Amino acid sequence: MKVPTALIGSRVERTSFDQQVRLSFCALDPDEGYRLDAELVVEVPFLFRDAAGEWHELDPGTGLRLAPVLALYGQSVAAVDVRDRGVLVIDFLDGAGLWIGPDAQFDSWHLVGHGVAPLMVGPGGEDGWER
Repeated sequence: MKVPTALIGSRVERTSFDQQVRLSFCALDPDEGYRLDAELVVEVPFLFRDAAGEWHELDPGTGLRLAPVLALYGQSVAAVDVRDRGVLVIDFLDGAGLWIGPDAQFDSWHLVGHGVAPLMVGPGGEDGWER
């Protein structure tokens, strides 16, 4: 599976919460319109680093406890990587970041949309990531 490097340079255009955390990423190509319009869905506990460098342990479905993630709205992706069995790491230009690891029993995250190949990290994680 390929690391979703197409996210680099995109902006978070929407955040939403229920039993999952959803982030919508968009990027425009000056000549062709949207080059990327994708949604990341997080289904398991994850780590969020705010712009000041403080880490928050967050869990989808916990309502107001997810408020720190709202700061990602409008932020641009500086770097993205997938490590060890599907650990998704996203760094933002303002210093914020996400770390979403695999879960032993559940799908942990998936990414779908225009401009990215669909990806899903299922129970136990996924091997074979390449750039």
